[in-house]
Amino acid sequence: MRETQRLDRVLSNFGFGTRSEIRQLVKNGTVKVDGVVVKDSGLQVDPERCVIDIEGEILNYREFIYIMMNKPAGVISATEDNKQKTVLDILPDRFRCFDLFPAGRLDIDTEGLLLLTNDGKLAHELLSPKKHVPKRYYALVDGTVSEDMAESFKEGVILDDGFKTMPAELFILKEGQRSEIELVLHEGKFHQVKRMFEAVGRKVLFLKRIRMGGLELDPELAAGECRELTADEVRMLKFQFT
Repeated sequence: MRETQRLDRVLSNFGFGTRSEIRQLVKNGTVKVDGVVVKDSGLQVDPERCVIDIEGEILNYREFIYIMMNKPAGVISATEDNKQKTVLDILPDRFRCFDLFPAGRLDIDTEGLLLLTNDGKLAHELLSPKKHVPKRYYALVDGTVSEDMAESFKEGVILDDGFKTMPAELFILKEGQRSEIELVLHEGKFHQVKRMFEAVGRKVLFLKRIRMGGLELDPELAAGECRELTADEVRMLKFQFT
């Protein structure tokens, strides 16, 4: 048997006002369920199957939702914080009713691909250390990055705390006083990309995650923008990680 919810709760979750404000909207005859005007704000509805129309706007409810964000610098990968702006703070209003959380994290000054969802099972699989989900980064590095460094990364490098990283794939895109590289990691230690380059005497000036597993950052998304995953992207994630 499918779970139903009170109509006023569904509308409240979508940001249509307080319970009392929603009761007034219903009383005014501006809410329809499956084409029929309703007068009872406590009506039990199945928000996934019922067509709910409020003032001509059809609600697009789904149990799970998957959002790709191009996280900007200066925003933290958290649901709430007393001092810093979070990724939830910059979400469009239409996504705020879904109790989203970031599946993973990016440092405050790191940009790029971040998945936000309310699907706890998928997030757990995606973040499980046992899965070794590959994550690809683009970085601008101060100083020359050599093929010798790429070989060192392939063997795994020793970080400042003595931890030896898993083998990583380093691709040199442009070599010079400021080198451009892409790096594929199969683990996610704290500040790992920056610490790996520090271990070989280099400093990361700019860092952006561009891929996670088979999910690639949409090049059309500017920093701070987001969109829902396509049906194909969701199927790919579920097939790959579950």
